[in-house]
Amino acid sequence: MEQQRIFLILLLGMLTVMMYFQWQEDYAPKPATTVSQSGTSATDLPPTPGQRQDAGDDSAMPVPTTQSGPETVTSQPGPEATTTTSGKIISVETDVYKILIDTQGGTIKQVDLVKYPVSVEQPDMPFRLMDTSRERNFNAQQGFHISRNDPQLKSLTPTSSTVYSTSQDSYTMDGDELVVDLNWTNKLGMTFTERFKFTRASYAIEVSHEINNPTDLTWTGHSFVRLERSPSEDEGGGLEMLPTYTGAVYYSPENKYDKVDFDDIDDSRAPGQKGYFDAINSEFPGGWIAMIEHYFVGAFVPPKDDVYRYFTHRKSNSRYWIGMMSTEKTIKPREKLTTSLQLYIGPKIQKDLEVLAPGLELSVDFGWLTFLSKPLFWLLDMIHSFVGNWGWSIILLTLLIKLVFYKLSETSYKSMARMKKLAPRMKQISERYADDRQRKGQAIMELYKKEKVNPMGGCLPILIQIPVFIALYYVLLESVELRQAPFMFWLNDLSLKDPYFVLPLIMGASMFFQQKLNPPPPDPMQAKMMMMLPFVFTVLFLFFPSGLVLYWVVNNLLSIAQQWYITRVVMDEKRARD
Repeated sequence: MEQQRIFLILLLGMLTVMMYFQWQEDYAPKPATTVSQSGTSATDLPPTPGQRQDAGDDSAMPVPTTQSGPETVTSQPGPEATTTTSGKIISVETDVYKILIDTQGGTIKQVDLVKYPVSVEQPDMPFRLMDTSRERNFNAQQGFHISRNDPQLKSLTPTSSTVYSTSQDSYTMDGDELVVDLNWTNKLGMTFTERFKFTRASYAIEVSHEINNPTDLTWTGHSFVRLERSPSEDEGGGLEMLPTYTGAVYYSPENKYDKVDFDDIDDSRAPGQKGYFDAINSEFPGGWIAMIEHYFVGAFVPPKDDVYRYFTHRKSNSRYWIGMMSTEKTIKPREKLTTSLQLYIGPKIQKDLEVLAPGLELSVDFGWLTFLSKPLFWLLDMIHSFVGNWGWSIILLTLLIKLVFYKLSETSYKSMARMKKLAPRMKQISERYADDRQRKGQAIMELYKKEKVNPMGGCLPILIQIPVFIALYYVLLESVELRQAPFMFWLNDLSLKDPYFVLPLIMGASMFFQQKLNPPPPDPMQAKMMMMLPFVFTVLFLFFPSGLVLYWVVNNLLSIAQQWYITRVVMDEKRARD
């Protein structure tokens, strides 16, 4: 009976969460998704706190404050000697990417992941992670910026309108590496280069900013990178009833992994400032920034010892930024300076993310039970390395978890078996003292004491196991390895619902049969509610990813076998004593 109450509590919690998300989808206000088709300003940076700025003005967005001196100096619009003619789109193809880069500003406007199809039914159509369309605005930007109001330097520094030159219009990887340079030379001969270095079989792109100063002028300024994203209904997760986080995250030595969702940026506008949205504005080494969604991530990772200023911002048309700016750099006459970092655009493969930066693997959002989910995924991945099928890996992992908790389950099922044996006598007590709740409770406790039955014996072992089951739930929900992973027969994608609903029906039937092994509730109303649980859970699981339902089916079947065996042994022991 205690186990049934736990199921009721879990069900009510799940239904409450589902109703909340459905209400959010139907009635909560949605942000506007108007996005400029022509690209975004690659040198627009958030304003200094305390400085007013029109939220819709793209022409004058000053740099964030720095901690290099007691006085904050910001840049203002100045004369520009750069060309404002629209740039061209160059294409880059590697073994893992199809990328489009705009030579105006150097924005990565479109990224297709060629090894990750949109669906099993469309194996030749790669998943588009980055795009600048109205439906899905997500892109990566980088550039140069000066922090002092120096019209001469401003006219000599590339901006978002600058059109860089390239040696060719399309690039294809032939060897193990591919380098794509975007160059611009000012009127004095100073050269600015944005360099992209691609490596075979890698989703990490080395992004470099190089300034070559053959002149007698000293240049002082920054390089910066940022990720832009607009909220949209299509977040790439493919889950109808299981919302996952989409938005900005960053990592710092102080806060470690931290989310900055779109609402946080909206709420961060300083009082009296019309266009200032800065949820983070701090400087430190050893961090990174990212925009994440279900299964995929775009992240900039600087060298661990380099100090960058981290910032967020929101434009008036619902474009959200998270970015990093280098400390102020000075290039003296006839000197050259290069800064570089890594840009990861691809699937959230934990072993690759761990190598790239500390904490980047946390973008696989296992939630508050990460400390349990990570070892469970490690074990699941280890099993997969032997069996080569994620469906069978889930089955074997569920079996191993059952073996680990066998003794706890044995205690629970023995207690329930004894409770079931006492059910007729408890019913008699309830009928005898129907009008005296206190006397009925005393009689039931005397019965428990006489028969040496602990009414909590079936509850506590289950409560101990619940965090492990929830952690495994998140492993199966968040792991990109299960995306489009086939199992057997009609189950060709464990991240999608069962197209014929066979697994949910088996799960419901197994839950119904398991109920028959438990002691019935003495309260008729509670008994009717418990009879509804298999039906309710079946309907709920109809739209769950088949990998999750497979886990629940296997877990239920193993529980039935274990409970039936233990119940039979306990009953036999009781009969032998009698």
